[in-house]
Amino acid sequence: MRRALMILSVLCLLLPMAQAKDDFPDRTDDGLTRIPSEQVQAAYWLEGATLAPYTRVAILDCFVAFKKDWQRDYNSGRRELSQRISGKEMEKIQQELAKEFMTVFTRELEERGGYEVVSPEVRDQDVLLLRPAIINLDITAPDLQGTQFQRNYVASAGSMTLYMELYDSETRDLIGRVVDSRSARDTGTFQYANKVTNRAEADRILRRWADLLVKALNEAKP
Repeated sequence: MRRALMILSVLCLLLPMAQAKDDFPDRTDDGLTRIPSEQVQAAYWLEGATLAPYTRVAILDCFVAFKKDWQRDYNSGRRELSQRISGKEMEKIQQELAKEFMTVFTRELEERGGYEVVSPEVRDQDVLLLRPAIINLDITAPDLQGTQFQRNYVASAGSMTLYMELYDSETRDLIGRVVDSRSARDTGTFQYANKVTNRAEADRILRRWADLLVKALNEAKP
């Protein structure tokens, strides 16, 4: 009986956590309704819209933003100026990640999915327009200039969140929105981190998101 009461007490503590609802609304102010998804944190869709007509994809430049106070928090534990990250270095990382997003999505859409990627200026009924953003970017050990003799070891390269809107390119109507946070693999042990390993982890997450889009486009076809 005592053991049963202990188990019941633990379940009572865990149950509210398991039933806790996230902060995403069921409906947005711009008319999108949340739909069930096991692949991403939150997916919203315009009632009556479909991906079936789209055989080509256009991608706007990816906006990239670091996690709030990331620079301050990263620099606070580093005494030497050479180990601190500057605004210029952050801007370079943002530009490189935005470029990598375009590279990975273009490759996955065209080579794996067979969907031609066209200019955002193209406005045709068979073109899906993507407006992507990477937010809450958190890099555990960025590869900085002037630290070539310093070796960083981390369990995980970091994390980032995709916030992407889908539009009909012809009408410019918003038809969908996806929000999904992903972390780099946690190996359970500390491993050497540099620009190459950081990019490899970023590419792995980007490929997952791109593959989900390809899968959704394929499944919408009759």
